[in-house]
Amino acid sequence: MNELIQTLQAQPLWAQSLIGLVLLGSAAVFVNYVLKHVILRIAAPYLDRKTKTIDKAAAWLATAAPLLIISQGISLVPNLPEQVYDIVRNTAQALIVVSVAMAIVRALAYANEVYERLPRAKNRPIKGFVQVVKIIVLCGAAIILVSVLIDESPLLLLSGLGAITAVLLLVFKDTILSLVASVQLTTQDMLRVGDWITMDSMQADGDVIDISLHTVKVQNFDKTIVTIPTHRLVSDSYQNWRGMSEAGGRRIKRSLMIDQNSIRFLSDEESVGLKKFKILKEYLAEKREEIAEWNARELEGEDAPVNARRLTNFGTFRAYVNAYLAWHPRLNSEKFTMMVRQLPPGPKGVPLELYCFTDTTNWVEFEGVQADIFDHLIAICHEFDLALFQEPTGRDFSNMALAHETSASDNEGG
Repeated sequence: MNELIQTLQAQPLWAQSLIGLVLLGSAAVFVNYVLKHVILRIAAPYLDRKTKTIDKAAAWLATAAPLLIISQGISLVPNLPEQVYDIVRNTAQALIVVSVAMAIVRALAYANEVYERLPRAKNRPIKGFVQVVKIIVLCGAAIILVSVLIDESPLLLLSGLGAITAVLLLVFKDTILSLVASVQLTTQDMLRVGDWITMDSMQADGDVIDISLHTVKVQNFDKTIVTIPTHRLVSDSYQNWRGMSEAGGRRIKRSLMIDQNSIRFLSDEESVGLKKFKILKEYLAEKREEIAEWNARELEGEDAPVNARRLTNFGTFRAYVNAYLAWHPRLNSEKFTMMVRQLPPGPKGVPLELYCFTDTTNWVEFEGVQADIFDHLIAICHEFDLALFQEPTGRDFSNMALAHETSASDNEGG
């Protein structure tokens, strides 16, 4: 060793510096190689194989070791200007800060990935909180980095932050709003990944696929992606369909528009003829008995039909729809409300609204059940001599013109 030192000292000053730099660089490269290509490979089987994030965190942390060697070993290189010592040392220390900060950021990302594997992660995501911690780590690293590069205490920089607090609040306004919104969304269980939401103001109608600090991503049913600022989900109104999915039934609320001109009383023969509907037999028997008792009690021998109570085709059809819904195997009347109600008449007729719930929340199945019900009711209403309202079309005007021409021909022929 003494001979090596004497040999180095015998070299010119520039050669001593060059040899020292080569030895220092070689030591740093050697340590970097051993850590990343030997130790990490030996440890690889014991690390989590479901993700590469932990590997990246370890690699960033391993990068700090050769940088530490350079920052401490540069003072051993002889004959370098004092400014070079300071520049190399400060640069190496700054890179150490970056490496450690990135290692912490990767470790936080890995912690979030591990948490997302847990069953409760769907209801209580922590991605927003992890991102807040990342921002704090990176901001702290930035302060330390600047202080190392200018060779000043970090406290000096922190003391000057008070003067730019307003600027920081303006710059990080969205981050602060999003942080508060993320806390509210998580603690109050307002939103989860997988929820179906509709938000007209943001043209969102689909499933939530990601919840982060600043944004919530929604995949619409047309497969487009809508990015919503997190704080908008607290300040604006949106509809979450999770309750429907968890309830196990989906609501049908749709009306048949009955033409008011087709509503009339039923004759005795017609009411008897309606007994052919199996699901109406009980209703017709009870109703006929009720009406007969009322007429006998109230009319006292009067025979004017206008004063008597009578069945109507519309009321009987409403009873038929009620019975049909109660019979339908794909509707859930035990758990949910089921009714058929008449809404106020309007210019398009009398709305007969169906209010019930299917036994499935699957969109395709729901639409099929709803279509089958209304297919049947639209077709069967003519058995009650009821007409559905429909605005006149070209075919209606053609039929009217044809009927007018036929009538005119008959008159001329007569």
